[in-house]
Amino acid sequence: MRIIYSAVCLIMFASIANVSFAQDDVLSESLVSRFKQRWSKMPKDSVDSPLIIRGAVDAYYLSGKAPLPTSFTGGVNNTFSLGMANVILSKEGKVGFVADLAFGPRAEGANGGFDADGKITTLSMIKQLYVSYSPFEALKFTLGNFSTYYGYELIDAPLNINYSTSYLFSYGPFFHTGVKANVALSDKFGVMLGVFSDTDTKIDVVKGQHLGAQLSYASGNFSAYLNYLGGRFAEETEDSPEIMNSQFDITASFQATEKLGLGFNAATRTLASDGDGDASWSGAALYAKYAFSDSFLFGLRAETINDTDGFLFGEVDNNIFALTLSGNVTIANNLRLIPELRFDSAKATGTFTSYSDEALKANSVFLLAAVYSF
Repeated sequence: MRIIYSAVCLIMFASIANVSFAQDDVLSESLVSRFKQRWSKMPKDSVDSPLIIRGAVDAYYLSGKAPLPTSFTGGVNNTFSLGMANVILSKEGKVGFVADLAFGPRAEGANGGFDADGKITTLSMIKQLYVSYSPFEALKFTLGNFSTYYGYELIDAPLNINYSTSYLFSYGPFFHTGVKANVALSDKFGVMLGVFSDTDTKIDVVKGQHLGAQLSYASGNFSAYLNYLGGRFAEETEDSPEIMNSQFDITASFQATEKLGLGFNAATRTLASDGDGDASWSGAALYAKYAFSDSFLFGLRAETINDTDGFLFGEVDNNIFALTLSGNVTIANNLRLIPELRFDSAKATGTFTSYSDEALKANSVFLLAAVYSF
């Protein structure tokens, strides 16, 4: 929904792991496998399907000049911090369900669930909670609360190569509450149509529903998603006009070789009103991962964000470039260490505020994360 630093050499050991993308089914480990599972032939009845239990735990250490203005890793410095612990219960088949329960700061930042006074409620523990019904092979209905189909990255740390999140992820939707229908048009093409309540909330506040749509394509080592989300952002009052939200996103993945994988994400968001005109931002990110061995994977993310209207950071004609280099090390079974270097540079001074309250144009961060999945 960020110019350049001198060369930095980062030598890290990492696990070979598939990059996943911020689509609706977070139980899979790659875009291609998710697509194949989504449209594979369903069992006649979910009665015989086993109950699947999965989950993960993560924590990290961070040191930097200033808090990152992206999700889940801001506000603390030179200290150890908790991420998220979650347990996913699921059952697949003609009739299925997912109950994805999560705890910790990352869960609270992603899941919403605050009352009128800003206090956390039990809704913050629900990352996903939905039922699904597939009347026949090419059609699947989903009703409830589910992760967004929009974007490239995921809330779940085990399913990303980089531990810190992108601007595109942080300022895009995290989840939706509503109903959607996924239709397999062919072996390669699929479409999704959905009707949702307010974005990133489990209790609808603004009148009216949001419309979501997705066109997907997967063939061989290439896959792509074209996404749309639109609806009323704010109702008209005596003091302010009605504001409408419109978001577009494209995500693509290409497994160039057995060791090299590439990804792309671009998005734009606009808030439009008759009274005050439009405000928008846009951005794009390139991803690369290279598996040097079964226990050594290197990931790179290069991202640029155009905030011309000051939509995100309050400074007009602003632009941010961010470069993230991450190692992934498997040290035992499903335990992965992610050492990471990140460099963010902005056009406008004051985009970042240091821990000593100094206005900065640039920020650099080192973090070390531990991620265990089961």
